[in-house]
Amino acid sequence: MSDSSPKTGTPARRELAERLQAARLGGGQERIERQHEAGKLAARERIELLLDTGSFVEIDALVTHRCRDFDMESRTIPGDGVICGHGTIAGRLVYLFAQDFTVFGGSLSETNARKICKVMDLALDNGAPILGLNDSGGARIQEGVASLGGYADIFLRNTLASGVVPQISAVMGPCAGGAVYSPAITDFIFMVDKTSYMFVTGPDVIRTVTHEEVSKEELGGAGTHASKSGVSHFTLPNDAACLQSIRLLLSYLPSNNLEDPPAGTSDDPADREDEALDTLVPEDPNKPYDIHRLIRSVVDDGEFLEVHDRYARNVVVGFARFGNHSVGIVANQPAFLAGVLDIDASLKAARFVRFCDAFNLPLVTFEDVPGFLPGTQQEFGGIIKHGAKLLYAFAEATVPKITVITRKAYGGAYCVMSSKHLRTDVNLAYPSAEIAVMGPEGAVNVLYRRELKAAGDGAAELRTQLVDEYRHKFSNPYIAAERGFVDAVIEPRTTRPEIIRALRQLGGKRQSVPPKKHGNLPL
Repeated sequence: MSDSSPKTGTPARRELAERLQAARLGGGQERIERQHEAGKLAARERIELLLDTGSFVEIDALVTHRCRDFDMESRTIPGDGVICGHGTIAGRLVYLFAQDFTVFGGSLSETNARKICKVMDLALDNGAPILGLNDSGGARIQEGVASLGGYADIFLRNTLASGVVPQISAVMGPCAGGAVYSPAITDFIFMVDKTSYMFVTGPDVIRTVTHEEVSKEELGGAGTHASKSGVSHFTLPNDAACLQSIRLLLSYLPSNNLEDPPAGTSDDPADREDEALDTLVPEDPNKPYDIHRLIRSVVDDGEFLEVHDRYARNVVVGFARFGNHSVGIVANQPAFLAGVLDIDASLKAARFVRFCDAFNLPLVTFEDVPGFLPGTQQEFGGIIKHGAKLLYAFAEATVPKITVITRKAYGGAYCVMSSKHLRTDVNLAYPSAEIAVMGPEGAVNVLYRRELKAAGDGAAELRTQLVDEYRHKFSNPYIAAERGFVDAVIEPRTTRPEIIRALRQLGGKRQSVPPKKHGNLPL
């Protein structure tokens, strides 16, 4: 067939090239430069950094909107403001969409939403993660309810994909109004400091309705959502760092809920001990220590990817490896609020536990918890139901569960933090562990109230004596070990080999829950 054929000849090829070039340029070079001036990368630049070189395959590059009102018919750009497709990260298949702010402000149209839904459906069908790079001014006003319906179509797919394939959202610009609910359903949200923000209603609306003065950054910036609301899991200084962090996170995760997490490549010896751990926990039970020191000491190569590192800092969660096996770690942080559980910490840990259980990641818990935070603010805020969420999460989890009690395990918090009674497989304790209904001081004040009152000037000395006696007789780990609630009391230096030994033993674990549509988590 000659080159002049209407189907394959030069004019047809030229038209194809022109359309593809228009799609690649999006809103044009001038708008791309504006992105750069604002400290942001263009959508295609983000995709290139995120995926393995040359692996991206675009879908629906030539789609355009269908709006015929408000002079939109003459304003069509191939791709319509979102780039969709698939590629690989470290050789593993992922599906993604990247909103292009240079095209109609990245606003969501009917066809724009259909592109996103198509790529999400493909991800579900093929068991691969869904990555969303969000940078949008919101629903396209010219399309009215059609754009709103597009959001709802996306929300439905986020919900159906939840617990089936990992879903990761990167907010790399504006994300406001109804648009925020798609990232909210996904498993992890990344934000970029100073250039991204999320809120349901913006500063102007708030000023009109409540007369509050607040900036976009204060209301919904990365710092706010990292430390105050807990909406964002990771905060990075720029687009490039954000995209590299997504690659790192995926290295710990399986592609779907039927696969195991990818293995690591560390040469860190499985039997390595650390003598420094023998003195990490202070002899004085009221002195703090940093749980990060323990975690980094026992995991492969000291590498720990912390999640929510600026939110609810009294509990630490994140990913690491033991013997090249990915795990999720939950730990009380004695260096912040003494590691006490409160509303925010319970919510943070519960959602993380449920994610790990959904995606076959064993759970390793380091427990040093004096109880739940007291006070009217916590009680009025619903600490009862929120604390129950963490209890529920650990109880329903069927992945291998290992708990190490390093020091305090008091009251209901002992039960909640993956105790033996919640079907935890291996429960270990340090010699310094204290397991009791309440702390020795509180217990003595209750049990010996009369004796202390009668002691007069000698009350302080008597209290010290009774506290030591209570700690020796009732709160040491051997009482729990005698009842089988603790499987072994171990030397702190052996923590790493003990955990790896337990993980290897539990490699073939199979456990189920009673048949049901779903449980009723105390929301």
